[in-house]
Amino acid sequence: MGLKRIAADEALLQWASFDTVIDARSEAEFAHDHLPGAVNWPVLNDAERASVGTEYKQVSPFEARKRGAALVSMNIARHLQVHVMDHPRSWRPLVYCWRGGQRSGSLSLVLDQIGFTVHVLDGGYQGFRRTVVEQTPALAARLNYRVLCGRTGSAKSRLLQALAEQGAQVLDLEGLALHRGSVLGLVPGDQQPSQKAFETQLWQVLRGLDPARPVWVEGESRTIGRLRLPEALLQRMRVAPVVQVQMPLAARVAFLLQDYAHFVDNVEALCERLDLLRELRGAKTVERWQQAARQGEMGSMVEELLSTHYDPGYLKSMPRNFSGFAASQVVDLVDGTPATLQAVARTLLDGVFEPRPVNDLSA
Repeated sequence: MGLKRIAADEALLQWASFDTVIDARSEAEFAHDHLPGAVNWPVLNDAERASVGTEYKQVSPFEARKRGAALVSMNIARHLQVHVMDHPRSWRPLVYCWRGGQRSGSLSLVLDQIGFTVHVLDGGYQGFRRTVVEQTPALAARLNYRVLCGRTGSAKSRLLQALAEQGAQVLDLEGLALHRGSVLGLVPGDQQPSQKAFETQLWQVLRGLDPARPVWVEGESRTIGRLRLPEALLQRMRVAPVVQVQMPLAARVAFLLQDYAHFVDNVEALCERLDLLRELRGAKTVERWQQAARQGEMGSMVEELLSTHYDPGYLKSMPRNFSGFAASQVVDLVDGTPATLQAVARTLLDGVFEPRPVNDLSA
């Protein structure tokens, strides 16, 4: 038997030695954020936790503890039956709850009495969260970035994927955020992670990147959808070398119609998102775009949306937000096909460019 408490920093150093990381909190707490790779074994589920908390406040702490203990015992027994019976004596779990107190303590005590070597995360999720917040600025600052900039529809995200397929180090912020970074960026039916879950995933990716190699990333604003980028990462990106991706307007329209096919197939979802532009572009303009979409004139609508909304914003914000923009190297994509993207990715990684003035704003 061996029940041991371990701090978050030490747990991270020993991470590979744990066979299972167990989150003893409720389902909602787990869904909001959790340690990477953790499984959820609620000692009290959402409804039980709320009920016991109400009884604690409205009846008495003693009565609440009695009922809570009965529920905890039943839940732990169920977890043992479902999850533990097949594990050998050598199984080494790491258990945590909110603060490393009663919930993880109850589960880990039973596992310890069985004979497993059990580690309890000291400080629980809160201790881990402090580690994420403290380490992220230094992790972000140690890396050297190459920033892909380009107007909407120039296939920057797809080029980033092509770079990754060619073996480059890539930080896919929009992939982590589950959002493409514009008013149309949220795919219908998808939901962005919580801010804390996003930061945990980002922290995990940053830890795995090699400071000796460049990291390719797409130029982003301070927010991706409703999620905020860490300030330390944003500042490093904004002083990094820039590669500007350009694609003819007609090719951008064709690419967007393909890449956002979910909106082509669900015009009302598109019109709902366009409503968010009413204040900025005016009701009449937005209604014209919506009418065009409903009438099947999607190509002309997308072209006008790019020319009058997205492109002016891009041309204004990029020089202001990225100090390397004026000296950026320009790569031209004739289209957004996989073959083109793979060829350009190889060119970028080989360091072969066709530099030309960045003020060449031809579409």
